[in-house]
Amino acid sequence: MGSNPTPLPEPATDAGAEGLAALLAAPADAVVALDFDGTLADIVADPEQARAHPGAVHALAALAPHLASVVVISGRPAATAVEYGGFADVPGLERLVVLGHYGAERWDAATGALHTPPPHPGVAAARAELPGVLDRFAPGQDVWTEEKGQAFAVHTRRAADPEGAFAALRAPLKDLATRHELLLEPGRLVLELRPPGMDKGVALTAYVQEAGARTVVYAGDDLGDLPAYDAVDALRAEGRPGLLVSSGTATAPLTDRADLRLSDPSGVVEFLSALVDALARRRA
Repeated sequence: MGSNPTPLPEPATDAGAEGLAALLAAPADAVVALDFDGTLADIVADPEQARAHPGAVHALAALAPHLASVVVISGRPAATAVEYGGFADVPGLERLVVLGHYGAERWDAATGALHTPPPHPGVAAARAELPGVLDRFAPGQDVWTEEKGQAFAVHTRRAADPEGAFAALRAPLKDLATRHELLLEPGRLVLELRPPGMDKGVALTAYVQEAGARTVVYAGDDLGDLPAYDAVDALRAEGRPGLLVSSGTATAPLTDRADLRLSDPSGVVEFLSALVDALARRRA
């Protein structure tokens, strides 16, 4: 993307090297999918202050025209990911799709249309009981509840003992979720209650099939991204090359499986920029 091309990092596995080579050989047949928080945006104490890395939109807009599509798959509402990412009305991102609530919601850049499912009744019922659970199991802890419309998440990052508060709340919030037919999704110092039936793996598989892609890249940073890793492995078993990318090192079950391990969202942006440079050199 300039006179000094960004070096393209090499995957540590044969399967990852095959996936990267397939993308470079036929980018129009590839989908690049990314998580938002921790992958395109740094993790911050207040999730409402999260924003995409300053170079993320530029790198995606430069890369997207080479590909079948770029898709962001987030646990956030789709509209929130679009706002915090700065993805609307960006030249080059006309084929971007944002799948929110783990794929239950969808926003298409081409039309600006947002599709959302009806709310699950268990979310409102569990939310009503939440204050009592917090008072009983995390009294005096500075925990914060993030409202997501179709779900809600309890963050312990601000607590005096973040890990202790997370451990104390995990079982009672699991019980709360079960009683209201919800799922508990643990992450990095966050516990999310959401409706069942959708995860990032289901969303990614459906989108790859919709796009008719032959190659898929997925980048994530947390436990909620593991189903997407499983989906890429399943697509590989079908003969579709894939590349698994991790952002950061905090989630060992993810980084242990990654073909390419990047430092943080800045490393992800550098990787996307390196892809653009590599594709430009091939076309020159």
